[in-house]
Amino acid sequence: MQNELIVLVVEDEDLIQDMVREALSEGGFETQIVSSGEEAVILLKTESTSYRALLTDVHLRGKLTGWEVAKQAREINPEMPVVYMTGAAADQWPSHGVP
Repeated sequence: MQNELIVLVVEDEDLIQDMVREALSEGGFETQIVSSGEEAVILLKTESTSYRALLTDVHLRGKLTGWEVAKQAREINPEMPVVYMTGAAADQWPSHGVP
């Protein structure tokens, strides 16, 4: 596995996890998929240099939202690219610093 191509994916829906894994694999990326923001933050704190980018759903089960995961990821590594996924909430993007 090439560390520079691992994308950390935070998604709590199994079907979407599979679709994202397949799409990223076709693009030449390896994935580490977790189901909660809490799991993602633990990985980012312990293995932040292992990930090329963060791809997170905005709405997650658990206490942390995708917005909060991204904020913590940027605190750990300000250069980490973040991609947000959601079927809604576009009106909330500017308030979270996303154009």
